[in-house]
Amino acid sequence: MHLRKVIAAVLIPFAAAVLVGLAVLWPGGAPPHERTGVGFDRQTQQATVTKVVAVSCKEAGAQGVPPTGDTSTAEGSSAVQQENGTCKRATIRVDSGKDKGRTFTEIIQPDQSRQLHEGQEVVVAYEPSAPRDLQYSVTDINRRMPMALLAGIFALAVVVVGRLRGLMALVALAISFLVLNFFILPAILQGSNPLLVAVVGASAIMLIALYLCHGLSARTSVAVLGTLVSLLLIGVLGSLFIDWAALTGNTDDNTGLIHGLYPTIDMSGLLLAGVIIGSLGVLDDVTVTQTSAVWELHDANPSMGWRGLYRAGIRIGRDHIASVVNTLVLAYAGAALPLLLLFSIAQSGVGTVANSEIVAEEIVRTLIGSIGLVASVPVTTVLAALVVSADRPEPAAEASAVPARGGRGRRRKR
Repeated sequence: MHLRKVIAAVLIPFAAAVLVGLAVLWPGGAPPHERTGVGFDRQTQQATVTKVVAVSCKEAGAQGVPPTGDTSTAEGSSAVQQENGTCKRATIRVDSGKDKGRTFTEIIQPDQSRQLHEGQEVVVAYEPSAPRDLQYSVTDINRRMPMALLAGIFALAVVVVGRLRGLMALVALAISFLVLNFFILPAILQGSNPLLVAVVGASAIMLIALYLCHGLSARTSVAVLGTLVSLLLIGVLGSLFIDWAALTGNTDDNTGLIHGLYPTIDMSGLLLAGVIIGSLGVLDDVTVTQTSAVWELHDANPSMGWRGLYRAGIRIGRDHIASVVNTLVLAYAGAALPLLLLFSIAQSGVGTVANSEIVAEEIVRTLIGSIGLVASVPVTTVLAALVVSADRPEPAAEASAVPARGGRGRRRKR
């Protein structure tokens, strides 16, 4: 019971600090800004392809109809092929916005990866300052329906298998998105310190998700405390090595656009915030699993002391570490696969590739998250073993009590 009081004495002030942090840093919405018309900052509308006909690329070029998408090539040598080939002229109808019902045409080159067909729903960019014939252009495919269907299948599978806990997990997931969209992102855009915002937001998500899914219990509190210790370690290591490796966090077009729109945002701090938030989901998985394993071991053998519980739990944790660390590395490698292919084409050495900032950023992110993950296993396991065995009577007392009763019985028989 003493250990449970200690954990409560740590977690209650921590939860209060998180509430205070939410109140102090709450942004009240993202700051307004004028759209630049670049990248994701463009105005977009929904549209539908109503007609697609084959035309000569040379004829289409003579008519001055703009092509859709990026028609450039690596060597710029396919212009003659496109001119003599067969293109497609697509007629697109705008389905939303003030120009709803308006149509425009675009030429689709034969070597473009994205080919349009009749009835296809698309996303179009709108640039009001451009000439009327060039105000709209197709930027992407409308994927809302397949994504919504996939999300529905996912939710159904979670509820069918997880039942009430699965439903609570979905509620916790929705709350996590709300915290991300209404607190973390707007607060960073308002100029708050990204690291502080990430710590407060991630802590709020952790408390809500774990207690909502697993209940208000000592078991859940141990998982929360193990996650908290690991997040603190990740924050310290991330702050140290991101600064030491001189990682700016500004490595691609998207981060460059963010820095251009909001130059006051600390991009290296934003990188560290991403490391913390990204590590939280895996940490929750590990700490909850370890805590549950120790509790189940205790239920199976109540006479096992905390040292035995720790040794058994850590054996389970080692298997978990081996699989999850490999998952982290492969997840980051999969996300960066196109970039790694470019380095392979350029025949760059491993040292050159690892030293480039865009790859070094992912390496540092992976290693820091993995260190925190590894540390969470022994920390959570020892806490769980100590707490679950705290209420158990001492084994010596139990052993002495049994022979005494048996001894008295034998004496009475004699």
